[in-house]
Amino acid sequence: MISYKEKLKKITTFIFDIDGVLTNGDIIVFKGEMARTLNSRDGYALQYAVKMGYTILVITGGRSEDIKNRLLELGVHEVHLSSFNKLSVYNELKEKHNFLDEEVVYMGDDIPDYEVMKTVGVATCPQDACIEIKHISHYQSPFNGGRHCVRDIIEQTIRVQHKWFSEDAFEW
Repeated sequence: MISYKEKLKKITTFIFDIDGVLTNGDIIVFKGEMARTLNSRDGYALQYAVKMGYTILVITGGRSEDIKNRLLELGVHEVHLSSFNKLSVYNELKEKHNFLDEEVVYMGDDIPDYEVMKTVGVATCPQDACIEIKHISHYQSPFNGGRHCVRDIIEQTIRVQHKWFSEDAFEW
């Protein structure tokens, strides 16, 4: 059986869910508006991965245009909101961006992520993911959703590929 670290050597594409992965899953309702928080270390890792040539995509059932805009500002290539059939969106992205399943890390935390996670090369989840997702994950981050679990898997991948903290990182 090939270790997940070995599989990370082939990764070209990262796909993330938002709620419970890029956020901690909490939704704050204030005067009728919903708010979530994003982790700055995750944000830095997303920017770094884009700079190093990786494709970063987001598939979420959520509808927050504000979070979508923030992720696009960080360099995320595409953010797909209101995605209730994530496998269908994944297959469209695979065709559009011409990647293979084994070249993808997907991080999800709940049942809507299940089918995509069974398809990709490296299925990952935050520590506080639901049990069904933990059972099919190749790797469980020691960090909870919204608490730099995204940074964790991006950094591991880029380190395995010997691109982390390279000279290119300082040429912004």
